[in-house]
Amino acid sequence: MSASGAIWALVEYRDEELEDGSLELISHASDLARKMGAELAAVVLGEIPEDTATQLARYGAGHILCLQHPAVNDRLPETDAQILAAAVRQYSPDIIACLETTTGGDVSRRLAARLGTGLVTSCDRLDVGEDNLLAAVKPVYGGKAAATVICPSTRPQMATVNPDAIDLKTPDSSATAEITTVPVNIDLEDPKTRAVDFLKGDPRMVALTEAEIVVAGGMGLGSKDNWKLVEELADAIGASVAATRRVVDEGWVTSERQVGQTGKTVRPRLYIACGISGAIQHTVGMKDSQAVIAINTDRTAPIFKVADVSVVGDVVKVLPAVAARLRDVLKDRPQPRANEVFEALRNP
Repeated sequence: MSASGAIWALVEYRDEELEDGSLELISHASDLARKMGAELAAVVLGEIPEDTATQLARYGAGHILCLQHPAVNDRLPETDAQILAAAVRQYSPDIIACLETTTGGDVSRRLAARLGTGLVTSCDRLDVGEDNLLAAVKPVYGGKAAATVICPSTRPQMATVNPDAIDLKTPDSSATAEITTVPVNIDLEDPKTRAVDFLKGDPRMVALTEAEIVVAGGMGLGSKDNWKLVEELADAIGASVAATRRVVDEGWVTSERQVGQTGKTVRPRLYIACGISGAIQHTVGMKDSQAVIAINTDRTAPIFKVADVSVVGDVVKVLPAVAARLRDVLKDRPQPRANEVFEALRNP
């Protein structure tokens, strides 16, 4: 692999799966590499199976670096950053891109500190600016504007990308990648923390800005007693729960669950709007969702203008049927992906 001008995309592979957004990151970074005339490498700590390597290749990774060290199985950001820093010093990539996830965000910040370089966090897009510099575009002022940040003086240039901000391009089924296993010979500093256990949290309580799937309820549910239907659907697909302002005002849920002009702005891969009319005060907070399914009795409701799939019907009757169907179709997927839920509902 050529060291000069290379772009690295740090890929998270945990529990025998790629982290959500990994293929999108590779896809986006490959476009960047093409513009710069640089080589793209997908970088992973440890080994990955052949089918995962094939996926990365089809979405644009010309090279895959598997970094090997006994500590990669410890899953500690402290040690991961040390291993990556040693590999960066060995290969000298010009740009490092990473997902803005819990792990990716932690590791990238530690890595930038160790390398003494800049880091632009929570970007929506990476581009090429003047003099072939990385131009990292990130939302500011609550998503109402965007700032473009460059790092002209230190290397590598680093940025983290929001997983929900990138579109997945069409894969190239004929593409292949060169896989290189790289032993990283480094004596690690003693970590100040250790992983005791990994506990899965309640998906319904995941921060709305980080959720892959959001099930939102409005006043069309009719009463607080019916709010359980939203929670039951969220339970069936491992989604986070959201609400309109009126629902919050009625005390059905707390204010941190509110989406809209005076609440959160979300961009999940799938947004299921249940009994929501679609007033502009609400849709301004969810209109950038990658896919929207709306359920409402009023076929002229504004929410249907932003929906990819529209269901005209009484949400109180529809939601139990939807939840039952999804439990049946996705029974072998305790934590289904957004595209799987969307396809299950789009093709009944």
